[in-house]
This record gives sequence, structure tokens and C-alpha cells, in this order.
Amino acid sequence: MIDVILGLQWGDEGKGKIVDWFAKNYDVIARFQGGPNAGHTLYVDNKKIVLHQIPSGVFHSNTENLIGNGVVLDPVILKKECNTVSSFGVDLKKNLFISERTHLILPTHRALDKAAEISKGHLKIGSTLKGIGPAYMDKTGRNGLRVGDLLDRNFTTSYIKLRLKHQKLLDNYAFTEDISSWEEEFFEAVDFLRQLNIVNGEYFINEKLRQGKKVLAEGAQGSMLDIDFGTFPYVTSSNTISAGVCSGMGVAPQKIRDVIGITKAYCTRVGSGPFPTELNDEIGEELRRIGNEFGATTGRPRRCGWIDLVALRYACMINGVTSLVMTKADVLDSFADLKVCIAYELNGKKSTEIPFQMEKAKIEPILKSLSGWKTNICAATDFKELPLNMKSYIEFINQYLGVPIHYISNGPEREQIVKVG
Repeated sequence: MIDVILGLQWGDEGKGKIVDWFAKNYDVIARFQGGPNAGHTLYVDNKKIVLHQIPSGVFHSNTENLIGNGVVLDPVILKKECNTVSSFGVDLKKNLFISERTHLILPTHRALDKAAEISKGHLKIGSTLKGIGPAYMDKTGRNGLRVGDLLDRNFTTSYIKLRLKHQKLLDNYAFTEDISSWEEEFFEAVDFLRQLNIVNGEYFINEKLRQGKKVLAEGAQGSMLDIDFGTFPYVTSSNTISAGVCSGMGVAPQKIRDVIGITKAYCTRVGSGPFPTELNDEIGEELRRIGNEFGATTGRPRRCGWIDLVALRYACMINGVTSLVMTKADVLDSFADLKVCIAYELNGKKSTEIPFQMEKAKIEPILKSLSGWKTNICAATDFKELPLNMKSYIEFINQYLGVPIHYISNGPEREQIVKVG
């Protein structure tokens, strides 16, 4: 069976810690989509580690970790990650596997990403400039190079042919930056990548399932950034929802059991795009400061606001969420008054549905006030220890969503998780 952990907001929900916490109960942890624009933060031996492509179960010695075919992989970033992980004594030869169908992010993809973002008249989505979008465009355009191609002796020739195609696009953007150093670094990383475990991912994962192994599929970004169901066009380039597990790993839908959704106790977003509950005031600034809301990958300040239950219920619906984990609940400890969005005023009418294009709709959040708890919950280890007002906050969200919160993260450390009930 496969359980899925994924984010239900606009990313940055704290999935890395939660996957790491659950990982001990699974035999295989697999990433099924996204690229190095994801930053999953873990704390290992009291040291902060940010993983961008390697699954978050890598520090558990008894787990195997698969980078699935739905991911787009940057060999340069992967090499750096591997060196960091190896410094903790992890033997990646034993527990890291990469699907041969995984598409590669090339230096020219990064160049195209940068060229588009700075080009006049081009939609500015706040790209991380990691080459994610161009790599997925080559995948759907049937031009991309994959990890399995690295084992072909003609790989360099294939790269040069694709580079020439990319150069024509770069010329159209009038992009003149020299990327020769990027390419040198890329081919060094490619040599490193060839030494890792490159496998037929779909046979690998289905054989594990046949053996009765327990698999945890780890999502990147968040459901509201899904290419189909997110706040298009301000989205990522892959399917971030649970349906992406099947195409991103090569498994059948009936293999999926539980879908564990991750939500913050409030809401954040990085980059451009609609954000109905955003707080452009001192409260938003306080959430950012207390929550240390700066991108794990880019360092960019995150936009902050109250929890949006309209968007959250939508995300639960399209993912088939069976249980929830609420992260960063401790960030709300200092607030006497809290608010939650229970509906939108949409073009003058009340609605509890996500509109077709949020950025073109005039949305005013309808907020319900709840009392804060004004208590430090970081030391709590049992649900009974949590303040009454916090329990009321949790219960209100449970009833609105129709999906139970089973765990609460009350701090950044690995063991700071409280089981509800």
C-alpha cells in the first residue's frame, strides 16, 4: 500500500519534518513530482538541513528513497545535496534510487527560466529561476533528456542538439549571459549522478508493493499550486495533488490508501498570485517574524495571512484527504485574537467555492473571529496539555472541513508533534 503526504496550501507547510517523522513507519519514501524549487527543512542532530530533491526519509537507515519519474532533477543541486547528506554518515549507495525516466534540468533550462522572468511583457510569476518550468515544457514537448539517457554513450551529442534548440529561444529573448561555467558544473555533476542507483522506477516501486512493503509518497509545493487545479497561471509546472502519485511513480490508483494533508495553522504564499486572506499589516508582519517565514530555497519573505478554510476544504476534496497535520501551531501562541476565512464575498455574492480564476475575481474574505490561547505550547507532548481555546480552534476547523486533524506540530524539532485525541 501507498500513503501520501502532501501540502494543502501554497507550499511551505512543513512537509519535510512531517515526512521525516512518519518515515520510521515505512520501508520506502518516494518523491513523485516537482524539482529543486521545493525546500523540505529537517533538523538532524540539532542541525538544520534543507533537502530539495532527495526524499525526506533519507536519514532513516532502514528506509529506501526513490526519486520518481514525475520529478525534474538538477544534477548539480543533487550532487551538493548528496555531499551534505553523506556528511551525516548516510550511505546513499544503499538507500537512494533514481528513476531512469526522471527528466533532467539542463543549464539552458535555467537560462530560459531567467530570460523569461526578466523579459518585458512576460508573465511574472515569481519563479525560483531553477529551470523547473522549461524542463517540464521540454518533457511535454517531447524534447527532454532523462536520467536513463546518461547511460547512453551519445548523451553529450543529444545535449548539444537540444542546446542548439534552446539557444534559438534564448536569442529571441536577447539573452546574452555566458553559461559556460554552468555547463562545466553540470557535466561534473552528471558524472557523479551516473555512479548512483539508476533504476526502472515503476518496476522498482511495484516490486516493493508486491513484497508487502509500505510506501510513503512525498509531495512538493502545495495543492493550490497544482498546474490544473491551482491558482492558474500562478502555479508550478506539475501535478502537486494526490493524482500525481500515479503518473509520477508508475503505480495504479487502487494502491493508494491514506492521503495525509499538511496545513499551517495560518497561511503563507511565496511569489505572485492571488491570496485572499493576505495581511499587509503589522499582524502579517508579526506572523512572518515569529514563523520565520522566509523561503527555504530562495530566502524570499513569504506573504502571510489567516488560514483560508475555503481553499483548504477545496484541497481536501480534490486530494481525497483522510487526515490532517497542522504545522506551526505555536506561531499563533502570541495572538489574543485569531481569524479564519469561512467564505468569500465574490463579486458581491457569498461563496464557499474556489472561482475559475482567482486573480480576475474580486474576492473579499469573510472572516470568523476566534479567541487565541496566549499560551506557549512548545513543550506540550499530549493533547490534554493544550489550552482550551486551541482545542476550540482545532475543533472548529475539523467541523468545517469534515476531515480530522490528527497531529499538531508545535515547534521545529523532529519530536515536537502532538497527537490529537
